[in-house]
Amino acid sequence: MSESKTPTAHIGAKFGEIAETVIMAGDPLRAKLMAEKFLENPVQFNQVRGMLGFTGTYKGKRVSVMGHGMGMPSIGIYTYELYNFYGVKTIIRVGSAGSIQTDLHVGDLVIALGACTNSNYVSQYELPGSFAPIGDFDLARRAAEACEKFGYHYKVGNVLSSDTFYSEAPHTDKWINVGVLAVEMEIAALYMNAARSGNRALGICTISDHIITGEVTTAEERQNTFTHMMDVAFSLI
Repeated sequence: MSESKTPTAHIGAKFGEIAETVIMAGDPLRAKLMAEKFLENPVQFNQVRGMLGFTGTYKGKRVSVMGHGMGMPSIGIYTYELYNFYGVKTIIRVGSAGSIQTDLHVGDLVIALGACTNSNYVSQYELPGSFAPIGDFDLARRAAEACEKFGYHYKVGNVLSSDTFYSEAPHTDKWINVGVLAVEMEIAALYMNAARSGNRALGICTISDHIITGEVTTAEERQNTFTHMMDVAFSLI
């Protein structure tokens, strides 16, 4: 952690303006929604590049919300700076994912215990083998308990963090064969940054579409069910 490096090139906050726990979403407007829906007395700490961030309190506990953009390079930059320069200890990502399993439907939640990836992000660590990015077990356990309490349908397991949204060769069947639940674009980088900095992370996703069956969300479903993952994330504060 380096207080002297704040504000950074990407986050306009001064050291101390961001809480030790941050809930992040790819869409900065979703971060704004969380601030309005969940936080008491939210104060905006960032608008650099339109990546909105707010700090407030939730049931008396200080928490921040912030956007992280699309893809591993984007979330990689923001979470690296949060962990290493702002003293953040816990980051929870809430976002959308595409199901590749027949028993996981639109509106269901996925708690990412691990994250496979087709990205080369891990090469920076020059490890003498492969690396398995995993989330924090205590957070995952408590998230599952919260889903049970709320009555939300969910599954816990592996996701695929893909570098490509439009792929020439998706190889979806191969990921299905090894039990991967859904495809998204950020969690593996988040988990790697958490591991490298010695901090905690968890990814919670809402299924927005089904890559195999073609099932998709309606605007009403997105409005009514995409807040479920937020309920679970804030229950972990």
